[in-house]
Order: sequence, then C-alpha cells, then structure tokens
Amino acid sequence: MAVYSKSEVKEFRELLEQLRARLRGDVQQLTDEALTKGDGSGDSRSPTHIADVGTDNYEQDFSLRFVENEQETLREISEALNRIESGTYGGCERCVKEGKTAAQSRINKPRLRAIPFTRFCIECERLRESEMP
Repeated sequence: MAVYSKSEVKEFRELLEQLRARLRGDVQQLTDEALTKGDGSGDSRSPTHIADVGTDNYEQDFSLRFVENEQETLREISEALNRIESGTYGGCERCVKEGKTAAQSRINKPRLRAIPFTRFCIECERLRESEMP
C-alpha cells in the first residue's frame, strides 16, 4: 500500500532520522545529569539540608520520567522507520483496520510533518483519545 511517493517518503525519513538523532542526544544528556546528581559527588564539607535532598530527588525523578517519555518517542520513531521500509508509512492504522483504501486512510502531510511518527489520522486520534479512560 504505497500511500506517498518515493520523494515524499524520503522527506519523512529524513525528518524521522533528524528527530531520532536529536532525541538520542537529549536522552543521553538528561540521563547522565539525572544519575550524576544523586551519586553523592557534591562537596562533602557543606551541610545538606533535608529540603535540598527532597528537591534533588524531585528533580531527578522528573528528569527520569522525561527520559522515559523520550524513549517511548524513540521507539515510535523506530516503528515509523520500519513502516517506511515495509511500504505502509503514512497510512492510518485504524482506517486500514476498518478496510478503507490507501487514499482514504492517508494521514495528511501537515500532520506527518508535525508528528512524523504518528500512526493515526486526526479523526482516528481524536476517537482513540476519547476512548481512553
């Protein structure tokens, strides 16, 4: 099911690869920062106040949760690149499941440019979100 032309798919592949490279760098930096904050490498001569420890723990937890979200996005990018390889990139998964044709299940270009790893058209994404608890 070829949804987009080869040149269009090439554009989206480049977008995905650029996004993946940027996120990998961000994830690595955030992980390093979060894990080195809590390793006790601070100045041992300065007293540590309990509130400072709480703030540090909160910041570390926040950073690690952010890293988890970014890792999920990296996984979705990998899946999108796999869809490019299999020739199904740009088709809405829900529309395809419902038996719509390639043209009917096509995710529009502005949406793919904004979220190149998306699996759903706008209408199906809205439906999906409304079904979530």
